[in-house]
Amino acid sequence: MESLTTSRNGFLRGLLGTLGVFLLSGIGKAWGTAPGDAGHGKRPLKPGEHRWGMVIDLDKCTGCGSCVVACSTENNLALGNPQEAAMGRIIRWLKILPSQEGEFPAPKQRLLPMPCQQCDTPPCTKVCPVYATFRNEEGIVGQVYSRCIGCRYCLNACPYTCKDFNWKAPVWPKEMQASFNPDVSIRPKGVVEKCLFCHHRLQRAKEEAVAEGRPLRENDYQPACAEICPAKAIVFGDLNNNDSDAANLSKDPRAFHLLEELGAEPKVTYLKEGA
Repeated sequence: MESLTTSRNGFLRGLLGTLGVFLLSGIGKAWGTAPGDAGHGKRPLKPGEHRWGMVIDLDKCTGCGSCVVACSTENNLALGNPQEAAMGRIIRWLKILPSQEGEFPAPKQRLLPMPCQQCDTPPCTKVCPVYATFRNEEGIVGQVYSRCIGCRYCLNACPYTCKDFNWKAPVWPKEMQASFNPDVSIRPKGVVEKCLFCHHRLQRAKEEAVAEGRPLRENDYQPACAEICPAKAIVFGDLNNNDSDAANLSKDPRAFHLLEELGAEPKVTYLKEGA
Protein backbone atom coordinates (compact mmCIF):
# COMPACT_ATOMS: atom_id res chain seq x y z
CA MET A 1 0.00 0.00 0.00
CA GLU A 2 2.86 2.37 0.80
CA SER A 3 4.43 1.89 -2.67
CA LEU A 4 1.04 2.48 -4.30
CA THR A 5 0.61 5.76 -2.37
CA THR A 6 4.13 6.85 -3.32
CA SER A 7 3.48 6.07 -6.96
CA ARG A 8 0.19 7.99 -6.88
CA ASN A 9 1.83 11.01 -5.26
CA GLY A 10 4.59 10.99 -7.88
CA PHE A 11 2.01 10.84 -10.67
CA LEU A 12 0.04 13.76 -9.21
CA ARG A 13 3.18 15.87 -8.80
CA GLY A 14 4.14 15.23 -12.42
CA LEU A 15 0.63 16.04 -13.63
CA LEU A 16 0.48 19.30 -11.68
CA GLY A 17 3.92 20.29 -12.94
CA THR A 18 2.87 19.73 -16.56
CA LEU A 19 -0.36 21.71 -16.07
CA GLY A 20 1.63 24.53 -14.49
CA VAL A 21 3.93 24.80 -17.51
CA PHE A 22 0.94 24.96 -19.88
CA LEU A 23 -0.79 27.59 -17.75
CA LEU A 24 2.33 29.74 -17.55
CA SER A 25 2.80 29.41 -21.30
CA GLY A 26 -0.76 30.65 -21.81
CA ILE A 27 -0.14 33.58 -19.48
CA GLY A 28 3.00 34.45 -21.43
CA LYS A 29 1.04 34.55 -24.66
CA ALA A 30 -1.70 36.66 -23.06
CA TRP A 31 0.86 39.18 -21.80
CA GLY A 32 2.09 39.51 -25.38
CA THR A 33 5.76 39.99 -24.61
CA ALA A 34 6.96 38.49 -27.86
CA PRO A 35 5.49 40.73 -30.59
CA GLY A 36 8.67 40.60 -32.63
CA ASP A 37 8.79 36.81 -32.72
CA ALA A 38 6.05 36.63 -35.36
CA GLY A 39 7.73 36.72 -38.73
CA HIS A 40 11.09 37.78 -37.24
CA GLY A 41 13.09 39.86 -39.73
CA LYS A 42 10.97 38.86 -42.72
CA ARG A 43 7.94 41.09 -42.18
CA PRO A 44 7.66 44.52 -43.88
CA LEU A 45 9.48 47.31 -42.07
CA LYS A 46 7.55 50.07 -40.37
CA PRO A 47 8.64 53.69 -41.04
CA GLY A 48 11.57 54.56 -38.78
CA GLU A 49 11.85 51.04 -37.40
CA HIS A 50 15.27 50.13 -36.02
CA ARG A 51 17.13 46.82 -36.19
CA TRP A 52 20.15 47.02 -33.95
CA GLY A 53 23.30 45.09 -34.81
CA MET A 54 27.02 44.94 -34.18
CA VAL A 55 30.16 44.52 -36.30
CA ILE A 56 33.42 43.31 -34.72
CA ASP A 57 36.62 43.82 -36.71
CA LEU A 58 39.02 41.00 -35.80
CA ASP A 59 41.82 42.87 -37.54
CA LYS A 60 41.54 45.68 -34.96
CA CYS A 61 40.72 43.62 -31.86
CA THR A 62 43.74 43.31 -29.56
CA GLY A 63 42.10 41.03 -27.01
CA CYS A 64 42.65 43.61 -24.24
CA GLY A 65 39.44 42.61 -22.43
CA SER A 66 38.15 46.16 -21.96
CA CYS A 67 34.80 45.14 -23.45
CA VAL A 68 34.45 42.27 -20.97
CA VAL A 69 35.17 44.55 -17.99
CA ALA A 70 32.81 47.28 -19.27
CA CYS A 71 30.02 44.75 -19.85
CA SER A 72 30.46 43.21 -16.40
CA THR A 73 30.45 46.60 -14.66
CA GLU A 74 27.56 48.03 -16.66
CA ASN A 75 25.32 45.01 -16.05
CA ASN A 76 26.15 44.24 -12.40
CA LEU A 77 27.79 40.87 -13.02
CA ALA A 78 29.21 39.09 -9.98
CA LEU A 79 32.98 38.67 -9.75
CA GLY A 80 33.09 34.91 -9.15
CA ASN A 81 36.08 32.97 -7.85
CA PRO A 82 38.65 30.43 -9.14
CA GLN A 83 36.55 27.48 -7.99
CA GLU A 84 33.54 28.66 -10.00
CA ALA A 85 35.79 29.34 -12.97
CA ALA A 86 37.06 25.74 -12.85
CA MET A 87 33.44 24.52 -13.02
CA GLY A 88 32.61 26.90 -15.86
CA ARG A 89 30.16 28.87 -13.73
CA ILE A 90 31.63 32.36 -14.05
CA ILE A 91 28.90 34.45 -15.65
CA ARG A 92 30.10 36.80 -18.37
CA TRP A 93 27.68 38.18 -20.93
CA LEU A 94 30.59 38.91 -23.25
CA LYS A 95 33.47 36.46 -23.51
CA ILE A 96 36.70 36.46 -25.53
CA LEU A 97 37.16 33.03 -27.04
CA PRO A 98 40.70 32.01 -28.05
CA SER A 99 41.27 29.67 -30.96
CA GLN A 100 44.55 28.41 -32.38
CA GLU A 101 45.31 27.76 -36.02
CA GLY A 102 48.36 26.22 -37.67
CA GLU A 103 51.32 24.46 -36.12
CA PHE A 104 54.90 25.25 -35.17
CA PRO A 105 56.84 27.14 -36.46
CA ALA A 106 53.97 29.38 -37.61
CA PRO A 107 51.08 29.02 -35.16
CA LYS A 108 48.38 31.67 -35.09
CA GLN A 109 45.91 32.57 -32.37
CA ARG A 110 42.57 34.25 -32.99
CA LEU A 111 40.70 36.08 -30.23
CA LEU A 112 36.97 36.20 -30.82
CA PRO A 113 34.75 38.54 -28.72
CA MET A 114 31.47 36.72 -28.19
CA PRO A 115 28.40 38.68 -27.03
CA CYS A 116 24.88 37.36 -27.58
CA GLN A 117 24.49 37.09 -31.35
CA GLN A 118 20.97 38.64 -31.19
CA CYS A 119 19.61 36.32 -33.88
CA ASP A 120 16.75 37.31 -36.15
CA THR A 121 15.55 33.70 -35.92
CA PRO A 122 16.63 32.84 -32.37
CA PRO A 123 16.40 29.15 -31.41
CA CYS A 124 16.15 30.08 -27.71
CA THR A 125 12.78 31.83 -28.05
CA LYS A 126 11.22 28.78 -29.69
CA VAL A 127 11.76 26.46 -26.72
CA CYS A 128 10.99 28.68 -23.71
CA PRO A 129 7.69 27.37 -22.23
CA VAL A 130 6.88 30.61 -20.37
CA TYR A 131 7.96 33.29 -22.89
CA ALA A 132 10.71 34.49 -20.58
CA THR A 133 12.91 35.06 -23.63
CA PHE A 134 11.62 36.83 -26.73
CA ARG A 135 12.65 38.94 -29.69
CA ASN A 136 11.28 42.48 -29.73
CA GLU A 137 10.40 44.59 -32.76
CA GLU A 138 13.85 46.18 -32.82
CA GLY A 139 15.58 42.81 -33.08
CA ILE A 140 16.89 42.55 -29.53
CA VAL A 141 16.46 39.15 -27.87
CA GLY A 142 15.29 39.98 -24.36
CA GLN A 143 15.07 38.07 -21.10
CA VAL A 144 12.38 38.51 -18.42
CA TYR A 145 14.08 37.32 -15.25
CA SER A 146 10.96 37.45 -13.07
CA ARG A 147 9.22 35.02 -15.43
CA CYS A 148 12.12 32.58 -15.95
CA ILE A 149 11.53 29.21 -14.25
CA GLY A 150 15.12 28.01 -14.71
CA CYS A 151 14.34 25.09 -17.01
CA ARG A 152 17.41 25.99 -19.13
CA TYR A 153 15.79 24.94 -22.40
CA CYS A 154 16.91 28.21 -23.98
CA LEU A 155 20.45 27.74 -22.72
CA ASN A 156 20.67 24.34 -24.39
CA ALA A 157 19.03 25.60 -27.59
CA CYS A 158 21.51 28.45 -28.11
CA PRO A 159 24.15 27.20 -30.59
CA TYR A 160 26.53 29.99 -29.51
CA THR A 161 26.42 29.14 -25.76
CA CYS A 162 25.76 32.83 -25.04
CA LYS A 163 23.38 32.26 -22.12
CA ASP A 164 24.33 31.58 -18.49
CA PHE A 165 22.44 30.01 -15.62
CA ASN A 166 22.64 31.65 -12.20
CA TRP A 167 23.53 28.71 -9.96
CA LYS A 168 23.55 30.81 -6.80
CA ALA A 169 22.68 34.27 -5.56
CA PRO A 170 25.35 36.75 -6.70
CA VAL A 171 27.67 38.13 -4.03
CA TRP A 172 29.91 41.21 -4.13
CA PRO A 173 32.37 42.71 -1.64
CA LYS A 174 30.66 45.34 0.48
CA GLU A 175 32.88 48.06 -0.99
CA MET A 176 31.59 47.36 -4.51
CA GLN A 177 27.87 47.61 -3.79
CA ALA A 178 27.91 51.40 -4.06
CA SER A 179 29.07 51.05 -7.68
CA PHE A 180 26.01 49.12 -8.90
CA ASN A 181 24.27 50.40 -12.00
CA PRO A 182 20.75 51.39 -10.84
CA ASP A 183 19.37 50.90 -14.37
CA VAL A 184 20.07 47.15 -14.33
CA SER A 185 18.31 44.72 -12.00
CA ILE A 186 20.21 42.17 -9.90
CA ARG A 187 19.32 38.71 -11.12
CA PRO A 188 18.24 36.15 -8.50
CA LYS A 189 19.42 32.58 -8.15
CA GLY A 190 17.94 30.05 -10.57
CA VAL A 191 17.39 32.13 -13.71
CA VAL A 192 19.05 32.38 -17.12
CA GLU A 193 20.70 35.67 -18.05
CA LYS A 194 22.38 37.03 -21.18
CA CYS A 195 23.67 40.04 -23.11
CA LEU A 196 20.86 42.44 -24.02
CA PHE A 197 22.90 44.95 -26.04
CA CYS A 198 22.63 47.21 -22.93
CA HIS A 199 18.92 47.64 -23.60
CA HIS A 200 18.58 49.98 -20.61
CA ARG A 201 20.72 52.48 -22.52
CA LEU A 202 18.26 52.36 -25.40
CA GLN A 203 15.38 53.07 -23.02
CA ARG A 204 17.25 56.03 -21.54
CA ALA A 205 18.13 57.37 -25.01
CA LYS A 206 14.48 57.16 -26.09
CA GLU A 207 13.33 59.02 -22.99
CA GLU A 208 15.91 61.77 -23.54
CA ALA A 209 14.88 62.11 -27.19
CA VAL A 210 11.21 62.46 -26.21
CA ALA A 211 12.08 65.04 -23.53
CA GLU A 212 14.01 67.06 -26.12
CA GLY A 213 11.25 66.73 -28.71
CA ARG A 214 13.36 65.05 -31.39
CA PRO A 215 13.67 61.61 -32.98
CA LEU A 216 16.13 59.07 -31.64
CA ARG A 217 19.57 59.46 -33.22
CA GLU A 218 21.65 56.37 -33.87
CA ASN A 219 24.61 57.64 -31.84
CA ASP A 220 22.34 58.21 -28.83
CA TYR A 221 22.48 54.49 -28.14
CA GLN A 222 25.75 52.60 -27.78
CA PRO A 223 26.35 49.47 -25.64
CA ALA A 224 29.11 49.65 -23.05
CA CYS A 225 31.42 47.32 -25.00
CA ALA A 226 31.27 49.43 -28.16
CA GLU A 227 31.76 52.67 -26.22
CA ILE A 228 34.80 51.46 -24.31
CA CYS A 229 36.75 49.60 -27.03
CA PRO A 230 40.08 51.48 -27.33
CA ALA A 231 40.81 50.04 -30.79
CA LYS A 232 37.32 50.89 -32.11
CA ALA A 233 36.98 47.27 -33.17
CA ILE A 234 33.29 47.17 -32.18
CA VAL A 235 30.87 49.19 -34.31
CA PHE A 236 27.22 49.32 -33.27
CA GLY A 237 24.24 50.77 -35.10
CA ASP A 238 20.98 50.40 -36.97
CA LEU A 239 21.18 47.76 -39.68
CA ASN A 240 18.04 49.19 -41.30
CA ASN A 241 19.83 52.51 -41.87
CA ASN A 242 21.84 52.20 -45.08
CA ASP A 243 23.92 55.22 -44.07
CA SER A 244 25.09 53.73 -40.77
CA ASP A 245 28.63 52.40 -40.34
CA ALA A 246 27.32 49.13 -38.91
CA ALA A 247 25.04 48.48 -41.90
CA ASN A 248 27.79 49.22 -44.40
CA LEU A 249 30.44 47.17 -42.59
CA SER A 250 28.05 44.20 -42.33
CA LYS A 251 28.16 44.04 -46.15
CA ASP A 252 31.96 44.26 -46.33
CA PRO A 253 33.73 41.51 -48.34
CA ARG A 254 35.46 40.44 -45.12
CA ALA A 255 32.16 39.98 -43.27
CA PHE A 256 31.05 36.62 -41.92
CA HIS A 257 28.69 35.22 -39.26
CA LEU A 258 29.35 32.43 -36.81
CA LEU A 259 27.63 29.12 -37.63
CA GLU A 260 25.79 30.81 -40.47
CA GLU A 261 24.71 27.44 -41.86
CA LEU A 262 22.34 26.94 -38.90
CA GLY A 263 20.01 29.66 -40.17
CA ALA A 264 19.71 31.59 -36.89
CA GLU A 265 20.50 34.86 -38.75
CA PRO A 266 22.75 36.49 -36.12
CA LYS A 267 23.03 40.28 -36.10
CA VAL A 268 26.63 40.24 -34.83
CA THR A 269 28.91 40.34 -37.87
CA TYR A 270 32.65 39.65 -37.78
CA LEU A 271 35.26 41.02 -40.18
CA LYS A 272 38.10 38.65 -41.06
CA GLU A 273 41.72 39.54 -40.34
CA GLY A 274 44.07 40.56 -43.12
CA ALA A 275 42.50 43.80 -44.32
